[in-house]
Amino acid sequence: MPALQRVRHALLLAVFVAIGGVIAYLLVVPPATVEIVAPPAALTLGGQSLPGDGDAAGLDRALDAARAIVRAYLAGNVKLVVPGGSSYERTREEIGARVDSERLEALVREARDPRSALRRAHAKTSPGKPLDLPLPIASETQRATLSLLQIKDETDKSPVEARLDLEHNTVSADEPGLRLDVFATLARLDDALRDGRTEIGVVVETLRAERSAERLHDIVIDDVLGWFETKYARDSSHDARTFNLRLAASKVNGYVLLPGETFDFNEVVGPRTEAMGYRVAPVIASGELVDGIGGGTCQISGTLHAAAFFAGLEIVERKPHTRPSFYIKMGIDAAVAYPTITLKIKNPYPFPVVLHETVAGGITRAEILGPKRTRDVTFVRKITEVVPFAEKEVPDPKVPRGARQIKQRGIPGFKLTRWRILRDGSFAVREKITDAYPPTTQIWQVGTGEPVPDFKAKDDAHPEYVVDEYLMIAQGPDIHTPSARGVARGIEKGGGMVESRVAGRTGFYGWTIREGLAKEVYGTGNKPATACTKGDDKCESKAGVD
Repeated sequence: MPALQRVRHALLLAVFVAIGGVIAYLLVVPPATVEIVAPPAALTLGGQSLPGDGDAAGLDRALDAARAIVRAYLAGNVKLVVPGGSSYERTREEIGARVDSERLEALVREARDPRSALRRAHAKTSPGKPLDLPLPIASETQRATLSLLQIKDETDKSPVEARLDLEHNTVSADEPGLRLDVFATLARLDDALRDGRTEIGVVVETLRAERSAERLHDIVIDDVLGWFETKYARDSSHDARTFNLRLAASKVNGYVLLPGETFDFNEVVGPRTEAMGYRVAPVIASGELVDGIGGGTCQISGTLHAAAFFAGLEIVERKPHTRPSFYIKMGIDAAVAYPTITLKIKNPYPFPVVLHETVAGGITRAEILGPKRTRDVTFVRKITEVVPFAEKEVPDPKVPRGARQIKQRGIPGFKLTRWRILRDGSFAVREKITDAYPPTTQIWQVGTGEPVPDFKAKDDAHPEYVVDEYLMIAQGPDIHTPSARGVARGIEKGGGMVESRVAGRTGFYGWTIREGLAKEVYGTGNKPATACTKGDDKCESKAGVD
């Protein structure tokens, strides 16, 4: 090997040995650590001062101060503003804000430690300035949602549809409705809680009325396409019920039903609550008469249903009562209960019709208004089956031991077939419908109290239910009301009305005993076994209140 090449190899070996030695030294003896300590800094939380560096006791004071600041923040009010409407004050805690306790403690500890990355970063970026800690606030979605739902109940309103003011022959203006968007508002709440804002605009959606005033001009209401009347009690004991009748009728009166549209009673009339102005009056619940808010509303729906029936409107949805009602005959009533049971009627005509319902002078009258009436409509009803009612005894300490009295008179159940015959000139259509009314249990109060020598048993004020087995009602421009009614109604708008009745086996007082459906029916409310006659208010009546 030449001498020059040997020298080169020796130099390279010396270099590798030197490098290896340096690496070995560095691995065995690490370089000295240089501790970086941030200078002292004033601490604030949400803009409020906290105790700075110090001993463990100082840390406790800082944590207590931080917790107090957060509690005050949560108790602070936030204003929720409805665009173009009202505003609502709520505490931050009420709208879902809560403190992340673990995060709060970690922040305070880091801010007080001059060796922490937080302090060193602050010293580098904002030397000499206070270190302001963010409020560690989280949001509870469930609590915020409940709070917004309460506001939504007060904020939401349905649009007011334009309707005809039949008294003044004008069109009332429509008004938009509002609907609070809970989920969109929740997102705004999260942002506002992080930013510390004290005023938040809630998100609302404007609901346009389907029937604007412009759509309701030039509607023809020259005639009555169908009508019906029912009676209501006018004495002072029924004042609340009469009030409910007028309130519900006012929601219906003047409603314009456009071609092909469906009227939903519950949607138009709305909930029957005290907040909506309704009063306590008897209602039917599971076949029994009880006090309830909005009692009487079914008379408005039933009278309207009958008018729509005779006007030839399509009955989309209708449910009979769970017991017969005193003011209207079986087969043409219509039970309603918000929000589960409703009445729906559809306009099958190529022109608008207007609903007109009034409550005055002991008469509830419903009319369907439109152009000239050409149809005669006939209602035919036949009772096909009678179902016996059950009886039960209820112990009552107010009744003397050994005595009993009727709390609720039993009413048999009925199954019936009904027809609607629509005749327009030589053209006629017949529709067949079946109905079922369940039996109403007869309830006896059985005495468990102390003896009373002069005790007199009370009777249910509602007498035995008597109903015509066969019934026909015809109405139309070619029908003339008999003069026995006192007025020749045939020349009136909407035509006249006639009834044809066959008492049959159910149309005589005492029939429930004769048919073996009851062992005894007693009391001042009963009559001898005579047939019902036209105009007799005890016939097919007094069995219910709503």
